[in-house]
Amino acid sequence: MITMAAEFQLDEEQQALVEAVREFTEEVIAPVSARHDREHSFPYEVISQMGEMGLFGLPFPEEYGGQGGDYFHLCLALEEIAKVDQSVAITLEAGVSLGAMPIYRYGTEEQKQAWLPTLTTAEQLAGFGLTESEAGSDAGGTRTKAVLEDGQWVINGTKEFITNSGTDISTLVTVTAVTGEQTREDGSVKKEISTILVPTDTKGFTAEPAYDKVGWNASDTHPLTLKDVRVPEANLLGERGRGYANFLGILDEGRIAIAALATGAAQGCVDQSVRYAKERETFGAPIAKNQAISFKIARMQARAHSARLAYYDAAAKMNAGLPFKTEAAIAKLIAGEAAMDNARDATQVFGGYGFINEFVVSRHYRDSKILEVGEGTTEVQLMLIARSLGLL
Repeated sequence: MITMAAEFQLDEEQQALVEAVREFTEEVIAPVSARHDREHSFPYEVISQMGEMGLFGLPFPEEYGGQGGDYFHLCLALEEIAKVDQSVAITLEAGVSLGAMPIYRYGTEEQKQAWLPTLTTAEQLAGFGLTESEAGSDAGGTRTKAVLEDGQWVINGTKEFITNSGTDISTLVTVTAVTGEQTREDGSVKKEISTILVPTDTKGFTAEPAYDKVGWNASDTHPLTLKDVRVPEANLLGERGRGYANFLGILDEGRIAIAALATGAAQGCVDQSVRYAKERETFGAPIAKNQAISFKIARMQARAHSARLAYYDAAAKMNAGLPFKTEAAIAKLIAGEAAMDNARDATQVFGGYGFINEFVVSRHYRDSKILEVGEGTTEVQLMLIARSLGLL
């Protein structure tokens, strides 16, 4: 639990986790990040070691192979990793919050026992198939359909931008699908959207060629095609017709994790800029002595600090069982913008070197834009905040 004194403070266990992940990031992740980014290759060796460390099991009970921690522990790990490598951080974030967490929150005991032990150790990865070409922010526009025939769900449709869906260890994708219609109290009809567990080796399931992305090049992202995919009726995840509502809850939690990731990216840009500004000399002095440079970096630090406080606050409310939807949206908004703004300013501090891919800030410049889009765009966060104020 987060301790609140004059400021947010970490307890000994949380601080030990931060230090362990920081050491791992510096010694294991950092040396191979540039290569995996350049080659667009998935860092299997890194993910395997993260699984052995228990990072994929941080917020889950020990009975399912987890570490018995909470969501804040995951956020602390994400912040540290994202300082150096956002691709690895998003693999962890999506593997936990989108892959395993829906099963833990809404699955039957049989489903939990079947899937969580290998997901919490990163022996396998899972994804969540929500987004479609016409159903992103408007998830209610889902067109993928699932029809119940002879005890099996027959699924047809396509999905877009699905993380962790096409690696050699990707074993499961939870897909949203229209399973019927529901009549509202006013007589109008809406789609009944449910979530269904689809193993990746099911006939008719195809992870299409990976996207050629601007950033997050070492993260696995694919469009999916489901053609007459058949899975048992028991693969329904949660209550029929509650798929969309349940996913909104998962997304609220995920926004805190993404905010932590974005905070790490923002702080990573600060750390790199401070180091470079002290070492780089022009006109006989370090550029850190230039007020324009030092003030730019100071503003970057203020952004990272504000983002951290925002996601700490949202995580504290979530762990306390208090409403946190608005706080999660605020954290996602502030942190996403901080990451993008800091990446731009760090590139400016580095000058020409900031445009060279071997430098971490160049990756942050390419990687950070998606933090204002993925798992709820900036505009969606503003809409949620405005609604909380009774404005929409």
